[in-house]
Amino acid sequence: MASVSFRKLRKTFGAMSAVDNINLDVADGELVCLVGPSGCGKSTLLRLAAGLETADSGEIQIAGKSMGTGGARLVPPEGRNVGFVFQDYALFPHLSVRENVEFGLTKLDASTRAARADAALARVRMMVHAGDYPHTLSGGEQQRVALARAMAPQPGVFLLDEPFSGLDASLRNQLAEETWHLLKQSGAATLLVTHDPEEAMLMGDRIAVMRDGALEQVGTPQEVYASPRSAFVVEFLSEANRFRYKVGDDGQVPTPFGPIDSQNLPEGTEVDVLIRYHAISFDEAGAKGVAATLRAVLPYGRGSHVRLEVAGDEGPIFLRGRLPRTDLPEPGSAISMTLNPSHVFVFPVES
Repeated sequence: MASVSFRKLRKTFGAMSAVDNINLDVADGELVCLVGPSGCGKSTLLRLAAGLETADSGEIQIAGKSMGTGGARLVPPEGRNVGFVFQDYALFPHLSVRENVEFGLTKLDASTRAARADAALARVRMMVHAGDYPHTLSGGEQQRVALARAMAPQPGVFLLDEPFSGLDASLRNQLAEETWHLLKQSGAATLLVTHDPEEAMLMGDRIAVMRDGALEQVGTPQEVYASPRSAFVVEFLSEANRFRYKVGDDGQVPTPFGPIDSQNLPEGTEVDVLIRYHAISFDEAGAKGVAATLRAVLPYGRGSHVRLEVAGDEGPIFLRGRLPRTDLPEPGSAISMTLNPSHVFVFPVES
């Protein structure tokens, strides 16, 4: 059963359509990552689910109950049984860590409230800071307190709005991993907003890619990555070169990198060809492949970022690649380049 359901949900701000006909379900125990560029509507959708914004039309259901779209029918945030973690954590500066976590437990008696808060703080390893105030904590510690506050009421749904965006890379990865385990242990439905595709791929049971207020594609990380439905999805989830050509009479797209299958598009269709950086590999000049020149080699981690030049009909064509190796020829060397077809995509040019 879906714990959260959006049906034909719409929200506008003036002439801007922030959420445009969204249909999405999040099941009990499932973690769905909403991913997309800034301004695409991710946070607005989260705020609609929490009751912090009101939809213009459509329906939100939580645990099978309609949250309404306005007026007397609208269920307020405190009646939705959701735990919300804000991007800036939104901790109360005048309250201690324990008091922040107890804030949403006012309906419980004092002893039960304290026990519930202590249990939540223990889960995020923050009991030692229970008497401290937010301004004395690091960003990572504040994030843990915000998570404990969301967990303390034991909600059926968690909503997290870019909870790791303000942290440095190493701490972000550590807290993301810890948070994933805590959310999974809770058994609640989780909707997590991020603009980081790698974070979405690592954390989500499914990924919902948003663009201009609409859902571009929804699927498991493997489905969305291996079978993207648009050039936008390819480029958002991975680094890719993009080139424009036309489909030939044989159903292939003739390119300087060799013919590429058009996936049955009609002859003459103008298409965008997207080549992921790691689709590229190469060997010494004269081997099987397309003649190219290695123009630059830049180390990154355990691999190399490369710039290549290939001869085109109207002059040189440049593209980039990433290889999991560092033993590469010197810049200026002639090479033979090949492409992995599973990381090359063709889409009709969008109007």
